Amino acid sequence: MSYFTDLGLAEPILRALGAKGYADPTPIQRQAIPALLEGRDLLGIAQTGTGKTAAFSLPSLHRLAADPQPRRSASCRMLVLSPTRELAAQIAENMRGYAKFLNLSVQCVFGGIPVGKQARALVPGCDVLVATPGRLLDLIDQRALTLRNVEIFVLDEADQMMDLGFIQPLTRIAALLPEQRQSLFFSATMPKAIADLGKRFIKNPVRVEVTPQATTAERVEQYVCFLNQGEKQALLSMSLKKGLASGEITCALVFTRTKHGADRVVRHLNAAGVNAAAIHGNKSQAQRTAALGAFRKGTTPVLVATDIAARGIDVQGVSHVFNFELPNVAEQYVHRIGRTARAGADGVALSFCAPDEKAYLRDIERLTGVKLGTVPLPENFTQEAARLPAPARRTPAEMEQDARREERDARGRGGAQARPVRRNNNRANGGQSRDGQSRDQYIRNERLADNRRATAPRGPVFDPLAGENREERNHTPRRDGRQDGRRDERQDGRLDGRQAPHGEFRRAAQGERPRGERAERPVSVHRDAVRPAAGKPQRDGQHAPKPHRKGGAKKPNGTQRRWG
Repeated sequence: MSYFTDLGLAEPILRALGAKGYADPTPIQRQAIPALLEGRDLLGIAQTGTGKTAAFSLPSLHRLAADPQPRRSASCRMLVLSPTRELAAQIAENMRGYAKFLNLSVQCVFGGIPVGKQARALVPGCDVLVATPGRLLDLIDQRALTLRNVEIFVLDEADQMMDLGFIQPLTRIAALLPEQRQSLFFSATMPKAIADLGKRFIKNPVRVEVTPQATTAERVEQYVCFLNQGEKQALLSMSLKKGLASGEITCALVFTRTKHGADRVVRHLNAAGVNAAAIHGNKSQAQRTAALGAFRKGTTPVLVATDIAARGIDVQGVSHVFNFELPNVAEQYVHRIGRTARAGADGVALSFCAPDEKAYLRDIERLTGVKLGTVPLPENFTQEAARLPAPARRTPAEMEQDARREERDARGRGGAQARPVRRNNNRANGGQSRDGQSRDQYIRNERLADNRRATAPRGPVFDPLAGENREERNHTPRRDGRQDGRRDERQDGRLDGRQAPHGEFRRAAQGERPRGERAERPVSVHRDAVRPAAGKPQRDGQHAPKPHRKGGAKKPNGTQRRWG
């Protein structure tokens, strides 16, 4: 505690650090805190799990406490941006702990929660606001928040923010911030292009780099197993089941590249007797919070996640990290395995490498400078894999939820599938359609049918020799979306106690000209021939064309034609 005392931090902050059991600062804290106390901008680069949150929280809270000001409505003095909801909630929780004995309020806003509730919480104002960029801009657009009073601006995981496409929101947010402010950038990796881009937001920063970029934790044992893609699930189920039973694995993180892949892995693990949960962007905020809370408590020892959980999720006691699929961005590997070997503990990282992923493995080894040890498949792998039970099928509620999410995503993209699709909501048959197809197949076939109908020739079916075909007549799409048959039956009425035939067939039977066919017009032998009066109905039911304005109508080639 002597070093924090020598820095001159406020006594309430020192007391909160003592309550948390923090005695010695980390290297990033030793180098960053003195510069931040002087009010300098800072660009901090350190591997994940080294204490970056405390590095910017402690000096910022000290500055806010040393200059107390009344809270302004819908305003904040310190703004912290993070790329994910979980990281934002974790930063806010840590800052509340550091400010436990200070008269400073900390608020956290992110998506997945009604925006009105968060707007009401910001009415009296706050000292520290932790937010994700999307929800922050929502509140600003609704005039529930202003950034004109921000004194300290912190961007955590800056490289991921810009890699995820947040550059435009960040540029807009930076334009709303006052010129006189302190800006802090912290990240585990900082490629040169992103560092140059970050110079637009920070001025003359102090660069703090405690470890080489993209280095992995020293206490993590890294291995790779070469196998086919179809063998990954069996190896994962067998490894987790054996490790949890023997106590070698206390809790494990499994990373996949896709959201649906994460759900599929969870279904296989649960069928094999391994208690697992998934966390990814398709889950609601309540589901993500519940899964992460159960993982932290130990009731769910396995958490399957996409890269959303690879940044900044501080879960103590993660003994193993499994890369079910290697990341296609080598820097993500550093963040994934950084979830283990935290706070001086040891950890194991095992990656499954399929033949088409060897290029990703070469990029990872080139970036980290570490040659991963090779682990062979266990003995009797084929026989043991054959004994694993089949995964449980998705419930109708899950399929319905996925279909709605796909429609919502399609509407957001504005694609051809933005229109709603017809579903079979009959729960009695377990979500099966009438022809025995699954719900997903039914929806897919309906979309294909909609596309075929949309590209089919328009207009009613007309075949006088074939007679009336009520089935085709009633299901022929019109250009305005209505049915020809029912509309014409209402107009034609009944004749001789029978249903009147379709309009086109009736006209054909009576020798009339079919609807839509132009009457043959006699060719004028002289340009001054007398034409019928405009608007007067002719014998064939057609109307003569209206006279053009003086000067005649222009032809496509620009020449003019004058009617006689």
